[in-house]
Amino acid sequence: MKKRLQKIVFVFLASLLAAGTFQLPKKAYAQDDINVHAKAAILVEASTGKILYKKNADQALGIASMSKMMTEYILLKAIKEKKVSWDQKVTISDYAYKISQNRDLSNVPLRQGGKYTLKELYEAMAIYSANGATIAIAEALAGSESNFLNMMDKQAKAFGLTHYKFVNSSGLNNADLQGMQPDRGDATEENAMSARSAAKVAYHLVNDFPEMLKTSSIPEKKFRPGTKDEIDMKNWNWMLPSLVYGKEGVDGLKTGTTDYAGYCFTGTAEQNGMRVITVVLHATNAQGKGGYKARFDETSKLMDYAFNNYSMKTLYPKGYSVKNKKTITVKAGKEKQAPIVTEAPLKAPIKNGESHMYTPVVKLEKQQINAPVKKGTSVGTLLAKHKGGQEPGYLYGPDSPHVDVVVKNGVEKANWFVMMMRGIGGFFSGIWSHTVGSWF
Repeated sequence: MKKRLQKIVFVFLASLLAAGTFQLPKKAYAQDDINVHAKAAILVEASTGKILYKKNADQALGIASMSKMMTEYILLKAIKEKKVSWDQKVTISDYAYKISQNRDLSNVPLRQGGKYTLKELYEAMAIYSANGATIAIAEALAGSESNFLNMMDKQAKAFGLTHYKFVNSSGLNNADLQGMQPDRGDATEENAMSARSAAKVAYHLVNDFPEMLKTSSIPEKKFRPGTKDEIDMKNWNWMLPSLVYGKEGVDGLKTGTTDYAGYCFTGTAEQNGMRVITVVLHATNAQGKGGYKARFDETSKLMDYAFNNYSMKTLYPKGYSVKNKKTITVKAGKEKQAPIVTEAPLKAPIKNGESHMYTPVVKLEKQQINAPVKKGTSVGTLLAKHKGGQEPGYLYGPDSPHVDVVVKNGVEKANWFVMMMRGIGGFFSGIWSHTVGSWF
């Protein structure tokens, strides 16, 4: 009898599942374990800032030469704002000269008092992680490296970084700066940053200045070719497609290595129309030993996870309107309601097979707006909420894919006659409702 009852229940549930009238509970979000061997790591889709994976993402750790990403950003911003130019000549200080002569560090030898263009110094920094060149750039932009640190702090604040510390522009240990380091921190301190903060710097680099990828992707270049100062600059990013750990689509970004920081790497790659940013801090192999190969192996894991499991999808097209949220009330307008639609397509990196797991939700800044209203006026945001539970979030903004919602058509202000007639209509409507209501 018991077995027969179990069989009946099984058949009943199976029929409900087949008919689609019964669903098993949806599993809440749980991050996939991809076993990244690093003290901290993060994986982000570059256009939206959506976090696809994170591990200990908010602990400030050593970043070594990954610090140069911030120096790059500040330089590129100064170029864009025409405060400096690529062909501007920089005179090499004693400080930058002495550091550049240390071949135990990554450097292109600079001449004391010599003149170099910002373009030459930038390429030496971005491709070869040249430390003397980095100091020369900092001095050119701020007058001194100490002043440049203030610029770094200001930019970090603008980026919303919360877990970081800058004691120099290059990312070297202060002990390597021969007593010439800025007056910040002790003689053996280094720069530190969380994986999330490093990803934010990279996010701004690739989105605000995508042209920088043309430089970061150069595998090898000669510094000052045809002169006595000629030197081969080989990119430390060995994941560039033509190098030893080459991977399809990799075109940046910045390595870092010191005893304190271990082996670090902020990478970026694009495949099938999706770009990702990766950060690994203090990467090791499975036995816990750090190395050049380890940081690239762990980065490769993150990239493979992203490209094998996610793709960019258009969840809602431009001009999309949500049922029951198709309009917004317009006060004193010729029309009392204005249609509202998405300003742009809502695109997001979606895990394979989960497009149906999102539902549109409109969040209006106000429940009504005042006429006149221009076409394209932003009134709120369309979010794509995941039905299965909380996602790992975004570097910036709401923790869901989102796009602005705008007024589809402009609404002019109603004239005095229309407003008067509406007032009269409202007056008599109120009397009618009150009188008829009192009869019953």
